[in-house]
Amino acid sequence: MREKRLILLGFLVSYAALGAGALFGMLQVLERVPGVKLVSSETYYTALTAHGVLMALVFTTFFIMSLATYVVLRELGMRQTFSPGMSTLAYALVTLGTLMAALPILTGRASVLYTFYPPMKASPLFYIGATVLVVGTWVFGANLLLTVRQWRRSGNSGVKLPLGVFGVVSTLIIWYIATIGVAAEMLLQLIPWSLGLVDRVDPLLARNLFWYFGHPLVYFWLLPAYIVWYTVLPRMLGVRVFSDFLARVVFVLFILFSTPVGYHHQFMDPGISTEWKFLHTITTFAVFLPSMITAFTVTATMEMGARLRGGRGLLGWIRALPWGDPAFSAIALAMVFFAFGGAGGAVNAGNNLNYVVHNTAWVPGHLHLTVGSAVALTFMGVSYLLLPALTGRRLHSRRMAQVQVALWGAGMLLFSGAMHILGVLGSPRRTYDVTFGGHPATQGWTPLLVAAAAGGVLLLLSVLLFLYNVGRTLRGAPAGEEQEAQEQVRQPSPAGAPGLVDNLGLFTAIALLLVLVAYTLPTLDILSLGSPGAPPVPMD
Repeated sequence: MREKRLILLGFLVSYAALGAGALFGMLQVLERVPGVKLVSSETYYTALTAHGVLMALVFTTFFIMSLATYVVLRELGMRQTFSPGMSTLAYALVTLGTLMAALPILTGRASVLYTFYPPMKASPLFYIGATVLVVGTWVFGANLLLTVRQWRRSGNSGVKLPLGVFGVVSTLIIWYIATIGVAAEMLLQLIPWSLGLVDRVDPLLARNLFWYFGHPLVYFWLLPAYIVWYTVLPRMLGVRVFSDFLARVVFVLFILFSTPVGYHHQFMDPGISTEWKFLHTITTFAVFLPSMITAFTVTATMEMGARLRGGRGLLGWIRALPWGDPAFSAIALAMVFFAFGGAGGAVNAGNNLNYVVHNTAWVPGHLHLTVGSAVALTFMGVSYLLLPALTGRRLHSRRMAQVQVALWGAGMLLFSGAMHILGVLGSPRRTYDVTFGGHPATQGWTPLLVAAAAGGVLLLLSVLLFLYNVGRTLRGAPAGEEQEAQEQVRQPSPAGAPGLVDNLGLFTAIALLLVLVAYTLPTLDILSLGSPGAPPVPMD
């Protein structure tokens, strides 16, 4: 099946991006240790850009495309999507966009970090490549939505979408709404500016459009992990999800509140009134609600499974969970890290506390608990199921997989814990020399910077073990376990007719209305400032 090969190819490209991104990340964390100077400042910012783009955009996008396609086909019982040709085109466009953006990054002509704030100016090829990548995801999303429509028209018009497919459609809705912002920034500002068609660009308007996209991007990463938690985890435990209804409510709440939250990233920006920033703070805290519901629902699901396995007592059931299964241990650890990441997110979302941690090491410490653990570790864990499902080959080494998960846990505790403390102490992020030229106030940071670097070493070792295990699995002998692995991914069909919570069209319309309320007037205010714009700062 052509699409099966595409799915596997997407996973492999995502693993390659994970490995390269981990190497670039290792370079940064070592460079922050006082007295260690491995590269020049120019190379440091090139590596920092490459790390962010590879991890936040390439690794996640390719993996999510393949995971979403696999889930839709498996749960709908279909052999191919609406148009295999559209699938091929989507993967080709995303690949082309990645290569176009990678060339200027690696040649030092796009060291603008993954947020690409102007007036730092990259090569036009970077902006055009990123745009092509987004267009490829639009083609991919349209094909999956058409696949769902085809399924409905084939005698399933009055049937609930399977939960995993419901999650995929919710993720695509969020992605389409969110990418309006980055498309406008690219097409109306950055591409014409980089091509020399306009002399100046308004940095505040560009930041406004980026963060319209930038925070819901987190949920584009996160919701596929939720799909795994809600569908794969129960099958591993031999139970149904505790509440199918609550799980659907979670996805709906993310549709509603994931986009009108961007100004909590712009508390320090002028030109945006405190009233609008306060509104976005409220919607940001509203996004915590689906995460809290998920914590309850998934924990209850695990408890049901553990008690069926003989678990007893108030907390004794935890010991009965299948900790010997590396897929389960990776997913469970990812959820634990996400709980801590969510607590740190509450600090970022609060105006007064944000003043303390803004642009400090706290922010990457937080980000690595969310996308770096809740998402990445879930993706690595579910890969231990998906690779046997796609190849029919036994996982090379379950013990190696367990060691990999443990190394990730230890490394993330060291790295993220140290970064959070450094952030509170004022250590900057995205900075080549974190000692401010050897200022005495920074000398007490050295043990924490060393701890963060040690954590980075463990994280890199974890990634290398994962990649080695994947490579050996792909070259291993057939094991005849394909059906078992596939059935762990497929959920039973939901009972009953669709209800209000299944009306995704209604909630999409409400979400768009919320976006209009949250962004229209403040964006008009920014335009009314009449900023002459800033001249470019070329990154070459």
